[in-house]
Amino acid sequence: MAIDPGTGQHTVVCDTTGRPLGLELHPDGGVIICDVDRGVLHLDLEDGSITELVTTIDGRPMAFCNNAAVAADGTIYFTDSSTRFGFEHWRGDLLEHGATGRLFRRSPGGRVDKLADGLAFANGVALAADESYVVVAETAGYALRRYQLAGPDQGAIVAFGDVLPGFPDNISTGTDGLIWVAIESPRDKSLDLLLPRVPFLRTIVWALPQRLQPQPKRLIRAQAYDAEGRLVHDLEATHPDFGKPTGVRQVDGNVWLGSFEESAIACLTLPT
Repeated sequence: MAIDPGTGQHTVVCDTTGRPLGLELHPDGGVIICDVDRGVLHLDLEDGSITELVTTIDGRPMAFCNNAAVAADGTIYFTDSSTRFGFEHWRGDLLEHGATGRLFRRSPGGRVDKLADGLAFANGVALAADESYVVVAETAGYALRRYQLAGPDQGAIVAFGDVLPGFPDNISTGTDGLIWVAIESPRDKSLDLLLPRVPFLRTIVWALPQRLQPQPKRLIRAQAYDAEGRLVHDLEATHPDFGKPTGVRQVDGNVWLGSFEESAIACLTLPT
């Protein structure tokens, strides 16, 4: 959907016929779409055509293609959140805590390389302003991880910033050069108690009706980190028509938020 920020009027740009999640501008003027059902897609905004860029990994469809970041040369970094659970059962991955998420890189020529695996629900992806590293959100780990793309530590993956106050979802690099993080929900005490327990107990909880499982809490929160992983902004708000942000984009003085559970988008104004 294309939405006019002044009037709120919206028009359909395309229908992927799947379930789109992460969106990222491509340097050719198009849009990269992470579609749960179809994989990594490219949308041509001129004619509305869609091209499939990555549909399988090692001959198998991705279970949970989630989010991407695109370099200036067209290289695409993207996540597959889980090898065991699809979008409809994302809570199952958090409860199982199997850490099967992966981070990939697709070169402009089409080659796909796995950069990292064993991630606890790999989610949002963001490139450093100088493209020296890429950050990936681990939703089930309340954490951000930095994969070094250049320099003497190339290939290393380390913690980025502090342990987060909640579940990070999609992340992005703002026009201010900061890494912005959508905090979908605060930490859940019952889930924290379950994670160290034997898998059998978590399986029992997963078998319960959804209303009896640990539930995300409704709030609006976004954080921003500088190149060294230092917290710069920590924004909180409430609104009767919006909560649980799963996407964030900072442009100049505004921070735009989306959510896969809401029928609206939200905009926070940065403090001066």
